[in-house]
Amino acid sequence: MASKRKKNRKFHRRDEERRFTVRGIRRDPPDVRKLSQALIGLAMAEVERQAQADHAGRDTESEVTAEDGGEPGGEVNA
Repeated sequence: MASKRKKNRKFHRRDEERRFTVRGIRRDPPDVRKLSQALIGLAMAEVERQAQADHAGRDTESEVTAEDGGEPGGEVNA
């Protein structure tokens, strides 16, 4: 008898980048509170991505500096 696998895909998406779909509903007047929360969330996510990229760049730079003899430019003073 073949074993059945659960089709719980949310656990398979942990390492993948999330994708969101936004469907607009026109309201008059627009819900400024919801719009501002969405904008703040996007800005915070962008800042977090930039911080992670900067941190990863510093880690790589410090590894190269340690291998080159301690000079930041990668040159060894004799």
